[in-house]
Amino acid sequence: MKKYLKQIWTENSKIRKVAAVALIIVGLLSIITPFTPLGFLLILGLGIFGIKTLAWKQLKNWFKKR
Repeated sequence: MKKYLKQIWTENSKIRKVAAVALIIVGLLSIITPFTPLGFLLILGLGIFGIKTLAWKQLKNWFKKR
């Protein structure tokens, strides 16, 4: 079962995007309400969505230009 779920997670980008958007929405709601402390789900969702890698590439290019 674990191998099957890992295979679905790695091969299907739509599932990752849906999970990331759901975590971002829940994270935003948790910041507004006292649902979870500090909205860590927002950061987790952004990490899954790939914002970290996108921002890293832009920062790296910015420092190369300087």
